[in-house]
Amino acid sequence: MKNFIVNTLKGVAMGVANVIAGVSGGTIALIVGIFERLINSLKSFNFTAIKLLFTGKFKEFAKHTDFVFLFEVLFGIAVAMISVAKLFKYLFENYPTYIWALFFGLLIASIFYVGKTIKKWNLWVIVAFIIGIGVSLLIAFGTTAQENDNFFYLVLCGAIGSSGMILPGISGSYILVLMGDYSLVINAIDMLTKNPMEAMKVIVPVMIGVVVGIIAFAHVLAWIFKHYHDMTISLLTGFIVGSLPIIWPWKIYENGALPMAKDNILPEMNAEFFIAVAIIILGAGLIIVTETIANRMKSKKEEATEDNELLTKDN
Repeated sequence: MKNFIVNTLKGVAMGVANVIAGVSGGTIALIVGIFERLINSLKSFNFTAIKLLFTGKFKEFAKHTDFVFLFEVLFGIAVAMISVAKLFKYLFENYPTYIWALFFGLLIASIFYVGKTIKKWNLWVIVAFIIGIGVSLLIAFGTTAQENDNFFYLVLCGAIGSSGMILPGISGSYILVLMGDYSLVINAIDMLTKNPMEAMKVIVPVMIGVVVGIIAFAHVLAWIFKHYHDMTISLLTGFIVGSLPIIWPWKIYENGALPMAKDNILPEMNAEFFIAVAIIILGAGLIIVTETIANRMKSKKEEATEDNELLTKDN
């Protein structure tokens, strides 16, 4: 039950991030410490998994795919994406600066904690970091396409957007903004309780794309992570740094749509500015506290393991 609650809450945090155009669910996964496990679980859906499933070996299938963990995280993501869509629509309409400020603070702090996991800096790691920043900035300042509800285009949106759901620093929702279908997808989620049949016309093809895209991308990412760990972390850190313009709290808003990075402005020194700065500090503080607690728990676990090994040797 404890694992279920913890993993579901981590999934909820990822789901919240995936709803927001500019925030990456992969970044949240990295921050809460489930990124590598999530990638390994997703990439385990291969021919072996299919064989185990269709031969009725459900226990082996669950173990092979880490299915319980994956279900808990995906359940949290689904709950968040369905329930949070309306909440964030309201918050962005009424308190956009404060919401962006919170996530700006989260990302600033996470840059340090993600980057420090790099074991050894060298030329290639630095090049990967610069490439990550460049790619993220290109996405941030990309041109937005027109809305398109064609079935195959929605599948494509889901497949491409899914990479941002698990790749730190690249926002799947922001990719949907650039492809022109973000509002269409958010409105469909919002419509689920009112007109489910109409909503599913958009959600089903997007989800098909998401499932195919995530599994395919997870295999690639897991291989890269295994063979080029430091370069991969450096690239992901660069993605996060490059995504900061998207998260910049002070923006110009046009026709009620979610703002693009090119609409960023300098803040005025008023009450809203100081409240936003306080929220940025709060967001950064949340990451610092979370990381401090996680490190202490890790240290205690390592100490307990060492003690058990010593006891085993004595016996």
